Amino acid sequence: MTALIETVEQAKGNPEFLNALTALLFQMADDDFILAYRGSEWLGLAPHIEEDVAFSSMSQDTMGHAVLFYELLEDLGVGRADDLAQLRDPQDFRNALLVERPNGTGHYVENPRYDWAYAVVRWYFYGLFKQARLEALSNSSFKPLVLVSQKMMKEQRYHVMHWQVWIAQLANSNEEARTRITNAVDRVWEDLGSLFAYGSHGAEFVKQGLIESEDALKQRFEEKAKKAFAMCNFDWKGLPQAPAQTGRDGQHTQDLIDAVNTLSEVYRLDPSAAW
Repeated sequence: MTALIETVEQAKGNPEFLNALTALLFQMADDDFILAYRGSEWLGLAPHIEEDVAFSSMSQDTMGHAVLFYELLEDLGVGRADDLAQLRDPQDFRNALLVERPNGTGHYVENPRYDWAYAVVRWYFYGLFKQARLEALSNSSFKPLVLVSQKMMKEQRYHVMHWQVWIAQLANSNEEARTRITNAVDRVWEDLGSLFAYGSHGAEFVKQGLIESEDALKQRFEEKAKKAFAMCNFDWKGLPQAPAQTGRDGQHTQDLIDAVNTLSEVYRLDPSAAW
């Protein structure tokens, strides 16, 4: 069993541990960072004003979670948190493909024909996955990561509850709503496997005791997702296999390139400025 690493300084003194920890933190930070950006694109476009406020708040929470991970990376000497989020090239991001997919056709400021059913399904099942991943960190060998995950879990429960209400209502509503939700589940399932992939560092994550194995993470998620399918009166689709392209080792789509360029446009004008 890997010895508990209680401080950043201890981690910095163990090169193999530090390398694995850095890779894992980038995956979790980038997942939340990019999905939070996709959520921010719904500002002013949600179905009603109360949802607009709620969705904006959850996107802000998710961005805050990304910041906590980036700040751990900063503490470990990897670089400034803001620079890690804003100045890396798209191929250096380690987020899953699911979170980089656009909300729909068009652009936020020009004919945004976004898919609300897809937003509900993506955020709900990402939320269940994130809960499972935070649980899989509960016995991590890096104590600061355990503490951060415990803090996030409190907010994450409310996020999942919010999207659970939406998906249950739409799935058990009229025929059109159920069809839209069903189609959205199919789309999300095409990319879902990208969440569970650890990439080339996966074996080292487990060896260093940072997080449970991919199989254990999938099992945690499956227990939650099966209940969600039953709630919606859907037949269980089963867990998808990880696609050949997951994003964990830097293979991304043009959608991420466009998102990163938009996200960092202002920051790159003067990284030293206090915006």
